[in-house]
Amino acid sequence: MPPPDVLTPLTVVVGEEELLVARAVSAVVRAARARNPDTEVSELDGGALQAGDLVEVFSPSLFGDERVVVLRAAQDLSKETAAEVLAYAADPVPEICLVALHAGGAKSKALLTALVGAGARRVEAAKVTKASERRDLLRMELRGDGRQVSEDAVTALLDAIGNDLRELCSAAGQLLSDTEGPITPEVVGRYHRGRAESSGFAIADKAVDGDLAGALELVRWGQSTGLAPVLVTSALANTLRSVALVASAGRQPVNALAGQLGMPPWKVEKTQRQARGWRPEGLSVALQAVAAADGDVKGGATDAAYAVERALLAVVQARGAAR
Repeated sequence: MPPPDVLTPLTVVVGEEELLVARAVSAVVRAARARNPDTEVSELDGGALQAGDLVEVFSPSLFGDERVVVLRAAQDLSKETAAEVLAYAADPVPEICLVALHAGGAKSKALLTALVGAGARRVEAAKVTKASERRDLLRMELRGDGRQVSEDAVTALLDAIGNDLRELCSAAGQLLSDTEGPITPEVVGRYHRGRAESSGFAIADKAVDGDLAGALELVRWGQSTGLAPVLVTSALANTLRSVALVASAGRQPVNALAGQLGMPPWKVEKTQRQARGWRPEGLSVALQAVAAADGDVKGGATDAAYAVERALLAVVQARGAAR
């Protein structure tokens, strides 16, 4: 049976992160249908409701049929319909699970406060906008069945998949269902090798670390799988700029630097390691080479692939010359 708290008569989902909102609604629907497979689900648009529209919706069924009512955009309810929702919340029908979706913010905040005060279960679904928030969410997903998860594995999956929450959570779910034991970078690599190892940032990391053979191997693999040259030059420029920022910031605690530079702590630590092999003059040469390559791959050269490989060589040589 589903957790009893999911089947409370009133649930309020607060926030606008679509994935988290959809999950919260699905959890209630799954729980209700696990208890009764014949449970009906209906959806209402708060902004389109008129006074009196909810009377029939909230009326008890003559046959005791169970229902899940999803009220979207609850913040857009008129005063009259909001009053009807609050009246219902004070004496809910046992056969109905009401799930009200509220965007958060100041609009109709009184309604949100009153629903929670009436005993509604509150589920947070705020927008995930920061890299640290995506990382925290992914870590939580990977630990969903009690697994041990290394931070390097979280980094590897982020590098492989990118920032899309649905793709990240889907990839985490695949790893959990298809593997056993701790989640490590090696496990991530087995499932996302082509995508992870040929990503622009993986190539950039190899070059910035002075590994020309590794960078060329990855970029050629990426070319065979459709990796756009501009993604490599962009990643090179981004990585070199990060190295320059961290190197110029001097020796400070990781968390202090993270706040100062707007980077997550894990990236600061990684970039500090990379910065040890560079001097300012070498970074300047490398950035100029990458800027030229970026112009080449955007139309200035006939062979974009060659322009990328030439940039990788220039970056590795600039690092070597800086030692």
